[in-house]
Amino acid sequence: MTGMTSTERPFLNRRLAEFGTTIFAEMSALAVATGSINLGQGFPDTDGPEEVREAAVRALRDGRGNQYPPGPGVPELRTAIADHQRRRYGLSIDPDTEVLVTAGATEAIAATLLALLEFGDEVVALEPYYDSYAACIAMAGATRVPVTLRPDPEQARFRLDLDELRDAVTDRTRLLLINTPHNPTGMVLTREELTAIAELAVERDLLVVTDEVYEHLVFDDAEHVPLATLPGMRERTVTIGSSGKTFSFTGWKVGWVTAAPGLVAAVRSAKQFLTYVSSGPFQYAVAEALALPDSYFDAFRADMLAKRDLLAAGLADAGFAVFRPAGTYFITTDIRPLGESDGFAFCRALPERAGVVAIPNAVFYDHREAGAPFVRFAFCKRASVLEEAVTRLKALAG
Repeated sequence: MTGMTSTERPFLNRRLAEFGTTIFAEMSALAVATGSINLGQGFPDTDGPEEVREAAVRALRDGRGNQYPPGPGVPELRTAIADHQRRRYGLSIDPDTEVLVTAGATEAIAATLLALLEFGDEVVALEPYYDSYAACIAMAGATRVPVTLRPDPEQARFRLDLDELRDAVTDRTRLLLINTPHNPTGMVLTREELTAIAELAVERDLLVVTDEVYEHLVFDDAEHVPLATLPGMRERTVTIGSSGKTFSFTGWKVGWVTAAPGLVAAVRSAKQFLTYVSSGPFQYAVAEALALPDSYFDAFRADMLAKRDLLAAGLADAGFAVFRPAGTYFITTDIRPLGESDGFAFCRALPERAGVVAIPNAVFYDHREAGAPFVRFAFCKRASVLEEAVTRLKALAG
């Protein structure tokens, strides 16, 4: 670096230099270039409920939210979020002091970590993890400490080693970053596992940030248990939610944080210097969406369950080892039965081989070798699209 001018040096700071362009951008561009079916990025290919879309149109026409909305979010949405938490989970939330609306869950994660972490703090997170976790921890000047979820082929799921989690906590640990239902593995932490996490947090006086954006997508006998409902957790847990995954309007970018007043005030202090406010008219629409009857949520889950089973069966027929997800709308597969071991090489070749795009799970790992043979597919697409993808993937079995 000696002798270089300021315009000749790399511009990106060291904390972010390791991240570069996301794999989602790369694989989505590859899907377009090859005309492949994109089962990589997790967004639906149809819109959500018509009445919710019309609520957004009505808000636009009525001039609600066309100018800056209130910093914490419009009162109607904050009240709807609090009502949702009470109705679904028995949590009593003050909409004025314990709810903060954000530009999607991604901003909620960023604002929370920027607000709560000091330089040198350690964050224990479940690996593999959503890629923004690592970037946001780095931006906050903290250190990520991954605890790797282990594949259990007999049960066709991933599991958390609670002893490993406990061993990862040191005197420098500031918070635990938990995601359940879990992206990308589809694992849903059990009540017993969450109880153990809660006991550890209380014992070591840790904050917990819990990403629950897939709360309405749990299947079979799995149960979504918000961490904030467990003893000792209400005052130390920041819960992150999102409308995009539940109502299939991911482009609206309406997420939220619920937590005790002091935690919300801290997160709001960071959030106000990120987007300040966002999604004005859409906030009113999401408020109406959260008030939809239980029948909507039941039908939404049943539709995704059918799509999960369709794609899981097709992947198994194509020769993949399939980890059937208990939640989310992603399926993790093992490519080793296909004679492959490098998920990156496999995913980059898959569009030409089969006309389908997937994501290599290794991008979600610090320990890349642990994720090397795993590949993620999204099933939040129309059934006809999934059926065509299954037909194309059969070429791998031949």
